Amino acid sequence: MADRIEISRDIAATAAQVYAAISDVTRMGEWSEECYACDWHQGFDRPVVGAAFDGHNRHGDHEWTTQGTVIEADPGRAFVFECSMRDFHYSTWGYRIEPTETGCRVTEWSEDLRPESAIELSTRISGIADRAGRNRETMSRTLERLAQALEH
Repeated sequence: MADRIEISRDIAATAAQVYAAISDVTRMGEWSEECYACDWHQGFDRPVVGAAFDGHNRHGDHEWTTQGTVIEADPGRAFVFECSMRDFHYSTWGYRIEPTETGCRVTEWSEDLRPESAIELSTRISGIADRAGRNRETMSRTLERLAQALEH
């Protein structure tokens, strides 16, 4: 069963500016509270379908690395990637961008694909028991930081 969370925010920047910022995964640490750095895998340096990257995450004393694979890269509209650890696809993250009169509405979303049997190990790795609650908090702050960086 996939649990999906969506958080939206209006940002006074163009859809192209927002897409350029969020799809450059090497900048993720500027917006995200949990993912402090991302590195493209060898052979990739931009957001195209199939591009792979490592996401370095931390929460308190817990640190872990996940592998991301871009599954949608639609400039100005959507950026989506799968998250895996040891070849286990445990979540999908994405951003949807819709133009508005004053800029655009950005919706960050995630689907938690972990089976019940993986929850305990996931909690030990991350130190986060309430993943849905944590994602709601951090996604809101991610969009706030993104807006602060792009709104001049």
